[in-house]
Amino acid sequence: MRVLHTSDWHLGRAFHRVSLLDAQAAFIDHLVSVVREEQVDAVVVAGDVYDRAVPPLSAVELFDDALHRLADLGVPVVMISGNHDSARRLGVGAGLIGKAGIHLRTAPADCGTPVVLRDTHGDVAFYGLPYLEPALVKDEFKVDKPAHEPVLAAAMDRVRADLSVREAGTRSVVLAHAFVTGGEPSDSERDITVGGVQSVPAGVFDGVDYVALGHLHGCQTLTERVRYSGSPLAYSFSEQHHRKTMWLVDLGPGGEVSAERIDCPVPRPLARIEGRLDDLLADPDLAALTEHWVEAMLTDPVRPDEPMAQLAERFPHVLSLVFAPERRPGEAQASYAQRLKDRSDEQIAVDFVAHVRGAGPDEAEQALLRGAFDAVRVDETVREVAR
Repeated sequence: MRVLHTSDWHLGRAFHRVSLLDAQAAFIDHLVSVVREEQVDAVVVAGDVYDRAVPPLSAVELFDDALHRLADLGVPVVMISGNHDSARRLGVGAGLIGKAGIHLRTAPADCGTPVVLRDTHGDVAFYGLPYLEPALVKDEFKVDKPAHEPVLAAAMDRVRADLSVREAGTRSVVLAHAFVTGGEPSDSERDITVGGVQSVPAGVFDGVDYVALGHLHGCQTLTERVRYSGSPLAYSFSEQHHRKTMWLVDLGPGGEVSAERIDCPVPRPLARIEGRLDDLLADPDLAALTEHWVEAMLTDPVRPDEPMAQLAERFPHVLSLVFAPERRPGEAQASYAQRLKDRSDEQIAVDFVAHVRGAGPDEAEQALLRGAFDAVRVDETVREVAR
């Protein structure tokens, strides 16, 4: 069976306030062409279909167009909700849409109920594990600790239990939206840290033939059977070196896996440049970047006048400006923003306590802080879905 693995469409998302709707529409055109030309048997979309729980109408219309075109090809689609999606909204009409071959898996209770497709070698069971917010699904999975690993482990126990009673030789594909240990994040994924931990070990998914992951935006191979497709477009300048692709996966009669990367259209390449403003404006080596989306880091000791306007004269598509002035010996070497980069909210709070008190929080206090941040994140998730 030939499976096209994609994820993290983030329909409705902009790139530094530049609309990506046309680029996302071009990706959908490309996706449909690949399905047709490569004779794909099934398409899997591993979450984050939309960029937010209540997407703009233009994003919903593009999603509707994609579903109609894939249904017209007669190729089954299995799709799960991600942490950016509203699972309940995305799942509206799932039963009816399923009759057209578009299978939406957004309810945690359905993790052990597969979409079963058949080829000349027998059945392939597709299990959809939508993003599982631990605090909201711990009762469903009867786990004591609301954390990613026990929740996903319980969901996979249901998968393996269902698979064990199916006909011998049934092959299996799991779709999951999670941060799996070993994956490389970028700046554009939303933090899903729970209890100070955001990742789960790949071993959680043992026992199935292929795991189609979503959430991280870089295409990655964690094991031969566990892969991220990544996002089809770049959503941050940290992705400037990403090769945006989908996985074309061939699942053999005995569960053998072979995979090929299929490139996605690039609306405009990305570039990060760094230096003093006058140097950036004069450097002949940067002449090739006039058609790139550009992020410029200025190292001038004093902020120049109207730097964005000057940069735009040479780089018409400059979108982001970072000011990181050169420091004299003995001066602090990092700005406040730079010191906070790559640090979680909890780490920042711990540092703040240490700064104002002279000593960091003890174990009980860290647990209290961790619980507060978890509660806020869950509350925001509930409020966003309820809007």
